[in-house]
Amino acid sequence: MKSIRSMLFALIAIVLIASIVGCQPKQAAGPATIRVLTMEQAGPTVDEMNAIVAEFNEANPDIKVEIEYVAYDALHDKITTAMASNPPAYDVFLADDIWYAEFAKSGYVLDVTDRISKDTHDKIFAAAWDITTVSGKAYGMPWLLDEMYFFYNEDLLKQAGFDTPPATWEELIAQAKVMKEKGIVEYPMVWSWGQYEAAICDWVVLLYGNGGSLVDDKGAPAFNNETGVKTLNWMVQTIDDGYTNPASVSYVEEDVRNVFSQGKAAFAVNWNYMYDLVNFNTEESQVTGKIKMSLIPAFEGSGVKSASINGSMGFSVAATSANPDAAWKYVEFLTSESIQNKYSAHLLPMWSTSFEGENLTKLQGYTPANAVTVPMFNEQFPFAHVRPKVPYYPEASKSLQLALQEALTKQKTPEQALNDAAAKWVELAK
Repeated sequence: MKSIRSMLFALIAIVLIASIVGCQPKQAAGPATIRVLTMEQAGPTVDEMNAIVAEFNEANPDIKVEIEYVAYDALHDKITTAMASNPPAYDVFLADDIWYAEFAKSGYVLDVTDRISKDTHDKIFAAAWDITTVSGKAYGMPWLLDEMYFFYNEDLLKQAGFDTPPATWEELIAQAKVMKEKGIVEYPMVWSWGQYEAAICDWVVLLYGNGGSLVDDKGAPAFNNETGVKTLNWMVQTIDDGYTNPASVSYVEEDVRNVFSQGKAAFAVNWNYMYDLVNFNTEESQVTGKIKMSLIPAFEGSGVKSASINGSMGFSVAATSANPDAAWKYVEFLTSESIQNKYSAHLLPMWSTSFEGENLTKLQGYTPANAVTVPMFNEQFPFAHVRPKVPYYPEASKSLQLALQEALTKQKTPEQALNDAAAKWVELAK
């Protein structure tokens, strides 16, 4: 009987405690924290991205965005590592178009097809949707609409006696030869040929500009054929002849920009962001006002007028984010037409309506730089190529990066290096 009374008193005590706790005022829920991962090169500057975050946070007090920046070459692995935890370390991340097939297959990215209105879809360049779409489903919003461009130092060309930039790579070599002979510049060309994705981008420019391609119409590797070997031999020869800066074998895009900004190169290919920095940033560049752009050259006899690479990217929500709705709200804000137009000095909007009529000149970022890069974008974009959108692309790319490095540093012949990489691609596709 005593035991029963004890149990009864204990039960009553539990009920009373629960009632007291239930009557306590509830703690106000804090804002949902959205962690964003992006890169610190190309597109808007860090200051501009921070300003966008500040605008969003002010307009959305129930959401707090925290942003982190890494170099492009650290971005992919940072994302995949973050996805190993649940919830992941990041709710929103910037992804290259070449990663979307992998990320969709792995379940890393949220399917946002039904979150995108028809009006939004129709006002954005159709080619931009190719960035974030896999098998008909959208896994993010396009954001960084970019391609590679050809830059030349007009002052150095004139010193060498040339009035126009080269239209072919053979013509460029002829101009470079004169520059070296006159002592105008030691190494006329500088490239992003380090063992990184940047080298693949330069390789696409040259390979497709020689009438070649990465894969054939069946998706099999085609870069190791006669055209591919010939193109890689050309790259090696430009180093041997002293036309290409030998340090290029370790360079990425920022290294190219730094060398070009010092007036130590006459020719380079790089992304849109470089034009503004080398031509108008007097604090960093010694060649302001001397840099021009033209169509990227192609090889004689290739049947190709020019070739570039589509280097566009997109922002996505992590599929396992604890706050997918808040995360998507930030992505919509970041990629909105008004924000893209406002922060367009280093980023071309992917909204086709931004380029219509007077809208173009009303862009806040319609600076002297954009007055050149926008028309140049329209001229170069028809010749831009995409890299294969396959789930195994990161591994395939690494094998090709290695092959290029082995050939450029004389560890293997171009033919052997490319054949080894092609064999790896076939293995990965199985």
